[in-house]
Amino acid sequence: MHRFLVSAAHKSSGKTTLSIGLAAAMRRRGLSVQAFKKGPDYIDPLWLALASGRPCRNLDFFLASREEIAAAFARHAAGAEACLIEGNKGLYDGLDLDGSNSNAALAKLVGAPVVLVIDARGMTRGIAPLILGYQAFDHDVGFAGVILNRLGGSRHESKLRAVIEHYTGVPVLGAMHEDPAIGIYERHLGLVPANETGSAAARIETIRAAVERQVDVEGLLEATRGAAPLAPPSSGRAARAKDIRIGIARDRAFGFYYAGDLEALEDEGAELVPFDTLRDARLPQVDALFIGGGFPECFARELEANASLRAEIRDRAARGMPMYAECGGLMYLSRSIEWRGERRQMVGAIGADVVMHERPTGRGYVRLEAQAGHPWGFTAGGEIRAHEFHYSSLEGLDAGTRYAYRVRRGHGIDGECDGIVAGNILASYTHLRAVGGCDWPRRFADYVREHRA
Repeated sequence: MHRFLVSAAHKSSGKTTLSIGLAAAMRRRGLSVQAFKKGPDYIDPLWLALASGRPCRNLDFFLASREEIAAAFARHAAGAEACLIEGNKGLYDGLDLDGSNSNAALAKLVGAPVVLVIDARGMTRGIAPLILGYQAFDHDVGFAGVILNRLGGSRHESKLRAVIEHYTGVPVLGAMHEDPAIGIYERHLGLVPANETGSAAARIETIRAAVERQVDVEGLLEATRGAAPLAPPSSGRAARAKDIRIGIARDRAFGFYYAGDLEALEDEGAELVPFDTLRDARLPQVDALFIGGGFPECFARELEANASLRAEIRDRAARGMPMYAECGGLMYLSRSIEWRGERRQMVGAIGADVVMHERPTGRGYVRLEAQAGHPWGFTAGGEIRAHEFHYSSLEGLDAGTRYAYRVRRGHGIDGECDGIVAGNILASYTHLRAVGGCDWPRRFADYVREHRA
């Protein structure tokens, strides 16, 4: 097996584009590729999944234990010939002073050498102490080599290669020249998601071709060959027979879902039935709805235009259909979304109006305390770890709004509460994940069985 972690000296160094290109290049060579993403991000995994041909898996120290992460890596790496982990932020960055949740810590945990991406704009001889410092900071971190990025031309590349060879001895695995053609446009939460554009496959092909021209992919594979064997993955428990149908919004407006959470819902007996909030006039025959995150503000005009589907969802909610909505899903179930001077009508199942802002309202990891009467039966006072990332807030909330969570870290709805409970709806800015003891798929599936029409 080949396995390695792609990291950088700092964020926005181009590691996502390189990871996408490397995954596509290895797949083109006939290798089965499994991609992983450190942290809670949804958007990069959409691109990595499309490039590798397999669902990308998130590995997150805040939400899961080291043992759980190692087991998940072993389970999903089984059967893959190449495993690529894309880090977040810089190699040694993290929440804790001791670096226990850094990219370097993840690399050591799963025995993956590091491919260090360096944004080398404006650098020449100074690149040597940077590389030497990264090597010396933690001698337990192994380096497969460096990939230079955003170079100014062949002369710049020659100077950097000479400096690195003379002072460090670290292999230069590639040198990517500045090229707007391989960029992926960014939005307020990061890259534009792959589910929004029909040209995603073509963009990945362009990135792959550029990477293969400028990166020694064969040298990278040779440098990461012969990784120590992983512990055999646990078999897990048997899946329950399918006895409920949950409609899941999968379209350009909504696409933020963890592959593991969807699989957990299926293991709990749910058949996931996709529907398109932009095009489908009616809901499929389902017992409940799951509307995940996305960018409904970017498609508000189209969402508003699909009045028949909005009306049906509103009617189903009024008649007690169980629904779970996260962030973008919460926005869609609200009365309206206001963005850039326009207000568009949404479903209206939740008594609130959404207003978009220029800066994040809630961003990062959260700690929630479940409240008494949580509709899915979470123990009152129990802590739930999760994350949020939103540029919107709610206005005009109905008086007497009930909440499922008290926010101990983060922002949620108003800095104090999150998880609006309206009838059989639970809608929050928080994104839950089925790790670290948070068994929300089982609880939601049981709730659907109890309350389906």
